[in-house]
Amino acid sequence: MFRTPFSSRRDWLRNTSTGFGLLALKGLLTDPAYAAGPGMHHPAKAKCVIFCFMDGGPSHVDTFDPKPALAKFAGKPIGESAVSKRSQSSAGRVWMPSPWEFKQRGKSGLWVSDLLPHIAGVADELCVVRSVVGEQPLHGQQNLLTHTGRVTGGAPSFGSWVSYGLGSGSKELPGYVVLNNDWVPNGGMENFASAYLPAEHQATVLRAKGTPLDNIKPTDREAVQRRKLDLLRDQDAGFAAGSSERDAVESAVRNYETAFRMQTAIPNVADVSKETAETRTLYGVDTGTDFQKYYSLQCLRARRLVEAGVRFIEITCPLTHANNSPWDQHGELKKYHEENAKITDRPVAALITDLKRRGLLDSTVVLWAGEMGRTPHTPGLSPNAGRDHHVNGYSLFMAGGGFKGGTTFGTTDEFGNAVAERPVAIHDIHATILHQLGIEHTKLTFRYGGRDQRLTDVHGNPLRDLIG
Repeated sequence: MFRTPFSSRRDWLRNTSTGFGLLALKGLLTDPAYAAGPGMHHPAKAKCVIFCFMDGGPSHVDTFDPKPALAKFAGKPIGESAVSKRSQSSAGRVWMPSPWEFKQRGKSGLWVSDLLPHIAGVADELCVVRSVVGEQPLHGQQNLLTHTGRVTGGAPSFGSWVSYGLGSGSKELPGYVVLNNDWVPNGGMENFASAYLPAEHQATVLRAKGTPLDNIKPTDREAVQRRKLDLLRDQDAGFAAGSSERDAVESAVRNYETAFRMQTAIPNVADVSKETAETRTLYGVDTGTDFQKYYSLQCLRARRLVEAGVRFIEITCPLTHANNSPWDQHGELKKYHEENAKITDRPVAALITDLKRRGLLDSTVVLWAGEMGRTPHTPGLSPNAGRDHHVNGYSLFMAGGGFKGGTTFGTTDEFGNAVAERPVAIHDIHATILHQLGIEHTKLTFRYGGRDQRLTDVHGNPLRDLIG
């Protein structure tokens, strides 16, 4: 039954949630010091995730999966047996060797190519999965699959699920932040959306250039803002009492409060000017092209966000040239893979190094992944040859967060054309990372559309061989 708005805030406090006592309890339970969140099911090894998204699909056979057979059979037709629906392929295409040399790195002897010399320097921290299998060799669908566990839109992002399950570890910042580099991946903002989860769990997007977030500077004194927010909260409470959309209204109120607190927190965490010269040099914040500087800045901000307690941080790649997406090299593979590597390689390695020396890597999962790999074959060999879309077996890595460093999991065939052993789905990666966060993926659910929804849908198993 519709209820009229309360005459005063005191009436509202007395008549909702059985009074002020439960409001105080709710405040304690939403404090990270008291609340584990609806998804905490076992002791966690990690507290945060940083997802370095390599949009477009870096080539697995040019990064972490060496294939000498490609050089041996260079220019030879791949034949009908190598054709797959999960890659852009036909029998007349020819095998293409890697332009970069592979070497064994670190004490572990992990194979990493010269394309990524700085990441090669932290090889002993990397847990490389070489047998990831996607669903469709299309950017939009694979981006959504990687981010939401679905090839169609309308599902919450991985970061939104983590925020929903664990809440933010900060009173001043949201649980999910995307550090954007002026490029929105195929699939659009749905990659970062909360969908049917409460709106407070969608990503807050911070730019690399200029002001990180619009309207972050207050136009009123704090006391005036506080009074305005109190008024909005009272009005929204009266509306929510008679509305079927109570969750949406309450999420809006929580978003107002978070935005109020972010006015100080966001400028502080985004400003890296007080970082030491050694740290800035490590990341490369002050050197190279603007693309390099801004990507380095976002990686350094990612570490600062982890220190501030943000649960899930994603760093996107910039698009440097006219193309469908940054790592999507159908032609000129050598030129543009090297350009992307120069932008991302040093900062990602610096991020892993910096987290480790500050004692944060053990409690932070760093995920490096594109949405697909690239074909080990090409229509024809030439200096400007490229590789096409491939989801029949590709590579990604995790570092920190209890993952076994200096190891590989799964194999592809001698050409890197298909998984030979231990295929891995994105749902398995999601389930494994959630496990490290203390979440049993089958129990992190939200009732929507008549059933209990989850990030991994009806799929996924934690890959226990990857974790210590």
